[in-house]
Amino acid sequence: MPPPPPLLSSLPHGRTARRLGWEHLPPLVRAAVAERCGAAVVDDEPLTGGFLPGFSSVLTCADGSRHLVRAASTRAQRGYAHGCQLEARTRPALPPQAPAAPLRWVLREQDWVAVGIEHVPGRTPTRPWSLEDATAVLTGLARAAEALTPAPVALELETAAEAFATWPAAWDHVRATDPDLPHLEEMAALAARFPHVCAGETLVHTDVRDDTVLLTDDGRLLLDDWHWPVRGAAWIDPVIALVGPRGDGLDADALLAACPLTAEVPRDHVDALLALLTGYYRQVADGPAVPAAPHLRAAQRWQAEVCETWLRDRRFQPS
Repeated sequence: MPPPPPLLSSLPHGRTARRLGWEHLPPLVRAAVAERCGAAVVDDEPLTGGFLPGFSSVLTCADGSRHLVRAASTRAQRGYAHGCQLEARTRPALPPQAPAAPLRWVLREQDWVAVGIEHVPGRTPTRPWSLEDATAVLTGLARAAEALTPAPVALELETAAEAFATWPAAWDHVRATDPDLPHLEEMAALAARFPHVCAGETLVHTDVRDDTVLLTDDGRLLLDDWHWPVRGAAWIDPVIALVGPRGDGLDADALLAACPLTAEVPRDHVDALLALLTGYYRQVADGPAVPAAPHLRAAQRWQAEVCETWLRDRRFQPS
């Protein structure tokens, strides 16, 4: 079969987040960050991928050192501050072989929380996705699964079934808003099966996208934004990682067939995850606009369309 046509997106990839600049941080926070970094900050390179507002920059210090620093106010950027707190909890518990840059320090100053993460030279995947980058990510995820199985006991992770227990009910929203959607009930039934097929003992990242992936200069894969890890099947992350490449026109099914984590996974299992994601993204995309994250709903709407189209092509198109 030829690769699917791309689903055109108007998202400004790599520039979807409204970030605070270094000058926007309170003086006490700037002073405390510089102290943790070990020298005065002389340059600020904002990282504008992702969607939540807050401070995320590569800082260069007077001694030439570079540091990835994230910070947010627990009052003004509550969601991003919570993400920083989750990073502070998760990264130290990861095994040394995990695909994650080490956490160097955590700072709490006034109502601000900040984390310092080791800066690793590299790049995010290009958009639209290339076959080379998608293959590199899947190869890296296969290596990561070895390091992350079994999941670290210290993290006390929820299982995938527990973490996503409410997601199948998103199809009730679809029934209410799009009752004539073809194959609606079949897709809802598939999503309801997800808890029965997702079990496993791997630490699963659950949010592998171009803006949470770093392809390092020395050939490794690192994952960022360790906010929502769960314990589940190792094949979950590769499927989630391919939503973007599939939407950009790559043959995701061929990539799944070539990936050691997914090559032997039953087709129905992958379909159940795609149905779960379709319902979830359709529901959250219909939520109210978020002024501080102006591209969030459009991104969710695009992901819903990609997952639904992918599922339809796999399951409901005549062979």
